[in-house]
Amino acid sequence: MGRLAGAVGHADRQQPLRAYLTGLLLSGERKSVEPMAAKIDPLHVRARHQSMHHFVANAPWEEQEVMRVSRDYALSQLERHGPVGAWVVDDTGIPKKGTHSVGVARQYCAPLGKQDNCQVAVTLSLVNATMSVPSAYCLYLPEIWARDRKRRKAAGIPPEVRFRTKWEIALEQIDALLKEELPRAPVVADAGYGVVTEFREAITARQLSYAVGISSEITVWPPGVEPLPAKRWHGIGRPPRRLRRSRNHRPLAVEVLARKLAPTAWRTVSWREGTRGMMKSRFALLRVRVAHRDEQRSAPRDPEWLLIEWPVGEAKPTKYWLSTVPHTVTLEELVRLVKIRWRIERDFEELKDELGLDHYEGRSWQGFHHHGALSIAAYCFLAAERARLSPPQPLAFLRPARLPKGFRPRGAAPASGATQSGFHHHHAHPPGSLPSRRPSLLSLVRHSKPTIFMTQ
Repeated sequence: MGRLAGAVGHADRQQPLRAYLTGLLLSGERKSVEPMAAKIDPLHVRARHQSMHHFVANAPWEEQEVMRVSRDYALSQLERHGPVGAWVVDDTGIPKKGTHSVGVARQYCAPLGKQDNCQVAVTLSLVNATMSVPSAYCLYLPEIWARDRKRRKAAGIPPEVRFRTKWEIALEQIDALLKEELPRAPVVADAGYGVVTEFREAITARQLSYAVGISSEITVWPPGVEPLPAKRWHGIGRPPRRLRRSRNHRPLAVEVLARKLAPTAWRTVSWREGTRGMMKSRFALLRVRVAHRDEQRSAPRDPEWLLIEWPVGEAKPTKYWLSTVPHTVTLEELVRLVKIRWRIERDFEELKDELGLDHYEGRSWQGFHHHGALSIAAYCFLAAERARLSPPQPLAFLRPARLPKGFRPRGAAPASGATQSGFHHHHAHPPGSLPSRRPSLLSLVRHSKPTIFMTQ
């Protein structure tokens, strides 16, 4: 508590900090300010509500400092069970019905698997085989909000906050981690980020490797094939420098390339124990050169890995990744790396279901980020306690996401046929079918005094 109290500044903020975190840790259907105040102090609900609301919506403390303190606390437990294996970039959607909450717009909402009215926060987490630690949480501000002075004023959006794409926000979060000199690891992201050439090149420029999803339309040069060299110079004008293509010498879309691979190129790989047995699928791995606008370049891009997943029973490949991890990586290692994103999805589900990350009912920029930072602080404490008090469990014991009918992850190909059971970890499972060995977050405090966190 002492370190978190220092992160929020003035001593008069310690009591509402303690109350807010206690409210998040207590059981309850809603973790917005009013129901938490009623549960914490039923005899003085109005006064408690005013104090907590002012603390989260108006008090001038830095949410980044709260998240840093929380992250460092949890990271000490994470690293007891192995080094950080990936920096995972993701975004999480918060469905909304109104139009006044800061940043709300019709956009892709991951929990719903479709376009809908929601807020979206870009996140960066440190991950290994046993747990994840959120390190950054920033609202994506759609362009219609960024340019609307009236809306900006009503939501208290700081003047320096401009429109930034999600991948630009992610790069800022990565830069912040680099400044803190935390252990480096490959950057992992889905196709919403991986299809952006500028994002991949920016990661490489920061001397980080990546393993990112891409779409089936991305074009590459197959193994052993490069763009044509510049035209021969005949001594007149400037010497030609740009690479060339021709009608008979062009790059291939990754889906086309996948279909051309020999049957021997495909191998079945298992990557973790799931709730219905071992998770496995068919993969191919090959070295390619990305072809994006290389006719404007003077030298071919460096080769990198193309990983393709084509489950048995599907009419075409379902997922593709590009990766710049070392050439010594094995197929099994790379599959485990790209599949580590599922942990973030499960952990953010816990953040929402048990710690109210998506329950904030205020409309301001500051309130959104303050509430998010406090939810993540509570999560970091409980996740660290779970890692400390019980031996690390296999990844299978995380509860699968409850997904709506017809859900399709961003960048995934539409299902074209029957998929063999166990091939896709994002399928929902019937109630009662899950192992119970991994304790839920709040089970750590429901049978003890939740104020244990407040006195650390």
